[in-house]
Amino acid sequence: MATGHAPGNPIPAVRTYPPVEHPVVVIGPQYLAQYPVELAVSTKLWTLGENDFKVSDINGTLIFQVKSKLLTLHDRRFLKDAAGNTLVNLRQKIMTMHPRWEAFRGESKEENDLLFTSKKSKLSQSKTEVDVFLGNNKGEVPDFKVKEGYSKSSRCILLRDSNTMIAQVHGGHTLAIMPNVDYAFIVALLVVILDGIKANDHREGAALKGINGVIDGFASSA
Repeated sequence: MATGHAPGNPIPAVRTYPPVEHPVVVIGPQYLAQYPVELAVSTKLWTLGENDFKVSDINGTLIFQVKSKLLTLHDRRFLKDAAGNTLVNLRQKIMTMHPRWEAFRGESKEENDLLFTSKKSKLSQSKTEVDVFLGNNKGEVPDFKVKEGYSKSSRCILLRDSNTMIAQVHGGHTLAIMPNVDYAFIVALLVVILDGIKANDHREGAALKGINGVIDGFASSA
């Protein structure tokens, strides 16, 4: 099983910015940059009902790709580098009271390869707020939080339970990542974020359909 950058695998184009003070490393230090990383998400397949997508830098160079596999009891996604090496596999547990995602290194499913878990925040009324716990965190305080941004398809990723932002998702299709933040980890989190956005769109669509049905019923009986 291969992980990390393969020889000749491209890295995001460089812009010169001062780095943050404390590096955030989850998948690997090779995914730290000393500058803000801007990535574009190609979600054409995702918007057509598929879960695959590609992630490129500001020059259009492929950096990551996400592939999906639908199973009976859970959805499984694979974060791969540009050379096709699996970095992370994510599994969605849906047969639980609180559906959650688990992310493992490479293609492993072993507990000691667990990188992080994510689930809806217990302390928030918002349907979009997500708590993220690193694999070795067995407590109640999350290591990261995902909160809704300025629109329903935008998210802010915060360090612990604070206002320290490490990345933003704009409109579900662009990523702005702070210097010295593991950008592979942020893309892995994007799998969770996009799934949440899609679920919200389905709920809102069903609610709107129900409202329109009631309105049509009143109109036809008038």
